[in-house]
Amino acid sequence: MNAPTDPAAVQPATHVFHRQLHHGLPVAVSGQGISITDASGKVYLDASGGAAVSCLGHGHPDVVAAMHAQIDQLAYAHTSFFTTTVAEELADLLIDTAPAGMSHVYFVSGGSEAVEAALKMARQYFVEIGQPQRRHFIARRQSYHGNTLGALAVGGNALRREQFKPILIDVTHVAPCYEFRDRRSDETAEQYGQRLVAELTAAIDELGGDKVMAFVAETVGGATAGVLTPVPGYFKGVRELCDRHGILLILDEVMCGMGRTGTMHAWEQEGVTPDIQVIAKGLGGGYQPIGGILANGRVMDALRDGSGALMHGHTYQAHPMAAAAALAVQRVIREENLLENVQAMGALLEARLVDRLGNHSHVGDIRGRGLFWAAEFVTDRATKAPFDPALKLNDRIKQEAYARGLACYPMGGTIDGRHGDHVLLAPPYIATAADIETIVARFGDAVDAALSGLPQSAAAPK
Repeated sequence: MNAPTDPAAVQPATHVFHRQLHHGLPVAVSGQGISITDASGKVYLDASGGAAVSCLGHGHPDVVAAMHAQIDQLAYAHTSFFTTTVAEELADLLIDTAPAGMSHVYFVSGGSEAVEAALKMARQYFVEIGQPQRRHFIARRQSYHGNTLGALAVGGNALRREQFKPILIDVTHVAPCYEFRDRRSDETAEQYGQRLVAELTAAIDELGGDKVMAFVAETVGGATAGVLTPVPGYFKGVRELCDRHGILLILDEVMCGMGRTGTMHAWEQEGVTPDIQVIAKGLGGGYQPIGGILANGRVMDALRDGSGALMHGHTYQAHPMAAAAALAVQRVIREENLLENVQAMGALLEARLVDRLGNHSHVGDIRGRGLFWAAEFVTDRATKAPFDPALKLNDRIKQEAYARGLACYPMGGTIDGRHGDHVLLAPPYIATAADIETIVARFGDAVDAALSGLPQSAAAPK
């Protein structure tokens, strides 16, 4: 095991407005493969790819070479004046593997920007086709769609929304597909999914089917609820319901898409296709900031035949350097058959997590797909009672993992934005069997160490 992080490697005095203002952070100085090295020389296995971003790990030679070639040729051109070959090639590649009917890609600089643009695209679509009365979005509680105001509004995490509520648009939220906590003992997984669709039906009926623009959902839940996988038939029911009322289906695959769950798009495993799909993290693998929207042909036709443009734009959209990095990342995924590795290593990760933690008295659920997994922690497996949020169990696990040279992605508020703890693992697609074994061993040890330091009465107060 690596030694604890050297305090000299941490930068406590800073003019950077960091995410957390109360403590310093290790200084990352290099990365190679699935590892990151800090200023003291300590090596961390990047077992979550940052926030499920670094799908190829760090320093892939093909991506680095593509970025060097692009910056030697052209670093920037504003999209109101020019297109670029690299952006055109990236769009062609994405549409070639997109769902039937998808025709165009709108490039931005990240997931929140992409969600924001998708919401505006949905609204403009209905204005263009003569249905301006459609003004409502429906989304799900405990979802996460980004931190810009529109994305935060459709997002369903109560804690993140709370202080900004007065300036958010009004969005109707229905239940997430949270089988571990919400499926009743007297119903099958399919029946539970039908119950969720019935709840969505009631919400649409209350708002008026001709007044709803879109239903927005993460195909597989991401950071805030910990890899919530849909039950069989749920999204088919959602798709049929949207079609019945002429409502757009917007699937947010910022975290779960671009190969993370074992198929290029997570919706492929649900037997549905979206009208608008949002992508980001795995698109560029962290080599450059980039996100995008895959738009259905009928949406594009409405804009083309109407005003002729999306009333939206960013200075750095379709940035040539970002497009070059993403194009290289996507080519590597295909040329190295990495989706097959995601499936194989994902199966191994599941098996090893179940072996190590499946019978743990404080692990309530292990869930995921591909190389996208989470463990949810409970004080008691029978009652599923969460730990007291004041204990910050998820952060304790993160710190114990750090001490063992493992980076993982913790989150609190799993259940309702305040209660519940989970930790997410999302290793790069290049992970080997040996990497998976090491990740699970260090993670299991971190869980044990974090829990051993808690008081005996650690349940959340009622």
